[in-house]
Order: sequence, then C-alpha cells, then structure tokens
Amino acid sequence: MPKSQRLIQLIMMINAKKSFTVQELADELGLSTRTITRDLLELSELGVPLYSVQGRGGGYRLLQERILPPISFTESEALAMFIACQSLEFFGSLPFDEGARSALHKFYHYLPADVQEQIDLLRHKVAIWSPQRPMLPENLRVLLQALTQGAVVTIEYSSSEGTSKRNIQPFALYASAGYWYCPAYCFKRQDYRLFRADRIHSAQLNEETAGLEEVHKRTLVDIPDENSEQVTFVVYLTKNGVRLLESDPWLGQAIVRNTDGSGKAVVQVAKKHIPFNADFFLKMGTDAQVAAPEEAVAYIRQKIRDMAALYVAKDGPHP
Repeated sequence: MPKSQRLIQLIMMINAKKSFTVQELADELGLSTRTITRDLLELSELGVPLYSVQGRGGGYRLLQERILPPISFTESEALAMFIACQSLEFFGSLPFDEGARSALHKFYHYLPADVQEQIDLLRHKVAIWSPQRPMLPENLRVLLQALTQGAVVTIEYSSSEGTSKRNIQPFALYASAGYWYCPAYCFKRQDYRLFRADRIHSAQLNEETAGLEEVHKRTLVDIPDENSEQVTFVVYLTKNGVRLLESDPWLGQAIVRNTDGSGKAVVQVAKKHIPFNADFFLKMGTDAQVAAPEEAVAYIRQKIRDMAALYVAKDGPHP
C-alpha cells in the first residue's frame, strides 16, 4: 500500500476511535508497530491533534477537534461550497467560532489556480444577503453544544415581562431575517417556547439538571406553538406582493396565484403572534391586504391611524 494511501486510511481509523494503541493499529493494518509509530509521528507533524496517554492502559487519544479525511469536489461543487460558506459572513453572529472562516481559507488555498480565479471573480458578484442583528456568538455556541448533547441551558432572557432566569432544553436552532431562533422546552413554564437568541443575555450549560429524552428527539418539524390556539390569516397580494413572498419558506407555499399574477395567501399562526404577523404584512404597504382575522385587521387599522395622526399633527415627536 502506498504511503499516502496508508496515511489517509490511518486518519479514517483513528477518527472512528476515542482512544487506541499502536499495537491495535498495527494488528488491524497488518504492519509493524515501528511503522505505525512513525506514521503517527508524521500525522502529528501534519496537524492531526494526537496526544499520548502515559501509564498502564495508555496509548493515544484524539483531541475533540478531529481531522476529516480528504474529500474530492468537482469544479461546480467547489464554487457552490465557497459561495455558501462566504454568505455566512453576512450574519452578525454564528455558533461556529471561527470555524467557517478557517474552513473557507483552507478550502480556497487548496483549489487549483483557475478555480481560484473564478471564485475571485464571483467573490463580490454573488452573495446571499442577511440583515446583521446584534447578538452574542458565545450564547449561540452554548445553544449549539446543548443541541448535540441533549443538555439543559440556564439563560437570562428578556421578554415583555422583563428579564428572568430560566432553564431550557433546546431542540433546534435556526436563522430567519438575520435573527437566530431557538425552539426549546422551558422548565419554568413546563411547555415549549420559541426564544430569540438576541434576547438571551447569558447562557451556560446546566450540569445539575438532566435533559429530557423526548425533547432531544424533537426537530425543526416540531413547531413550539403546535398546542397554542391557532387563527387563520387571509392576505390578498398584488403581483408585486406575490413576487416578494414567493421565495419565503413559510408563506411561499401558501400562495394561490391568479391569472393576472396577483394572489392570496392563507396560513395558520398562533393567536398570540397576531401583532407580529400583522406588522410583517403592514411593512409591505399596498402590496398586501390582510382580510382576516378581524383582530389583525383592527390592529393594522389602529396602527395606520396612529401613523396618520403622527404626520398630520403640527408638532410631531421630533426634538
């Protein structure tokens, strides 16, 4: 077996093990312990995070950040990967430390020169924009860690009721319109809640409270408000309104188009989120008209009256 192939096989083997001895690897590969020791030393010099364990039962262990084996990409796959990773930079915060930026640098460095030229050309021509929202990246990292472990997190959270301390068990994490959202089980409310990451002032893993297995099994498909009272939003859209919403992952699939390009969207939302959804459609101006529920229509009418009074008044709130 060529040395390069042997080293790649060795990386794959030790990645699958929490700990190992030279003799174990030698037996599996049918090589001498001297050859395995020499290969491990070379892998360590190449950056594979190995460390030796001394004493009885010793051997080698791999640090938490394991090295993945080489992966081959086609040219189109390389361009797609680079643009996707580069778009993450537009988020105000990410739960990946510097991992995305570091991976992007390594990825670019080992690409052929002609593919690098294509990426350089597209770097400032193609992007997936996302509004930057202020939030603490360390909190996102704690939430992500809790997801992988099924662990409980103690957070300080700001809501309409003020700032409170509570234990939650996250079961998902997603970004929308620049915000990070964390669906989780709240031990204080003994119910599922949706938390906005920018409202979390601090987050720490809680090792004293055991996570619930039924929570850990949930995914993004399990909506936190599934047990909340629901209302039906009926929204009429202009042709431009359809264009603005057709790419929305939630609303796009609910649009029924008319022959002239206009349309109507009918969606179910939690009753307690009527103001949030009404504000969303209000921002679309004349491209969206909410027809139901009546609570949303009344809310929008009052908002419009308040805005009209603000601009009709001789003395506005300006200093």
